[in-house]
Amino acid sequence: MPPESVDVVFADPPYFLSNGGTTCSSGKRVSVNKGNWDESRGPEDNHAFNREWLAACRRVLTPDGTIWVSGTSHVIYSVGYAMQQLGFKPLNEIVWEKPNPPPNLSCRYFTHSTESVLWAARDRKSKHHFDYAEMRRRNGGKQMKTVWRMTAPGKREKLQGKHPTQKPLDLLDRLLVASCPRAGRVLDPFNGSGTTGVAAALLELNYIGIERETEYLELTRRRLEDLRPQWRQGELRMASAS
Repeated sequence: MPPESVDVVFADPPYFLSNGGTTCSSGKRVSVNKGNWDESRGPEDNHAFNREWLAACRRVLTPDGTIWVSGTSHVIYSVGYAMQQLGFKPLNEIVWEKPNPPPNLSCRYFTHSTESVLWAARDRKSKHHFDYAEMRRRNGGKQMKTVWRMTAPGKREKLQGKHPTQKPLDLLDRLLVASCPRAGRVLDPFNGSGTTGVAAALLELNYIGIERETEYLELTRRRLEDLRPQWRQGELRMASAS
C-alpha cells in the first residue's frame, strides 16, 4: 500500500488467549482456542509482533489519520507501549462494556465484561478528525464519555457465518463516524468477519481489509454482497493475504 493513503485504521489483533482453557457460550462449556494465530509466542515475541504491524499501519496513515486498536489486558498494554515507542499520540481509551458477558466458570475471578479500544493519532502534529457534534447528538446533547455499553453481536449479525472474535456493528459505526472524514479510506489489517467493511459500506466510506484465512474472506464477501447485491457483479475485489 502507498504511504499516507489511509484516514482511519481499525485493528483487532490477536489477543493471544488460545491456551487450552474453556469458557461458556450459549450455556455450554466450549474451548477458548481460536486457532494458531491466537496462540501466545511469549511476551517478547508478542510485543515485537505488535510493534511490527503498528509500524506498518503508521506508514500508511495520512498525517492527520488515526488508529483504533481493540484488546483485553492480555495484549492492550503491549499495544499501548508500542504506540508510545513508535510516536503515536494517544487520544482516548474507550471501554467497551458488555452487558451480557459469559460467566467465569472457575469462580476464582471477576467476570470479564469489558474490552479496551485505544484511539491514537499518527503523531503529535496530527490534526485529527473528530465529529464532536454528532457524538454529542447521539448522546442526548451531552458530551459522550469513554465507557460504551454495547451488546456482543447477535444472530442478526451472524447470518452469513461466525467468527470467534467478531465485534458489534454498533461499535464500528460509532468509531468510524467519530473519526473518519466524509468519503475517507478505512483499513482493517485483521479483517476477520468483515464488520469494519460492513460499517464502512453503510457510511459510504472506502475500505480495505486484510485477512489471511480464506474462510473469513469468504464470510466477508457474503456479508458485503448481502448488504450490496450489486457487488456480486464484480465491484467487490478480494484476494487472499497469504
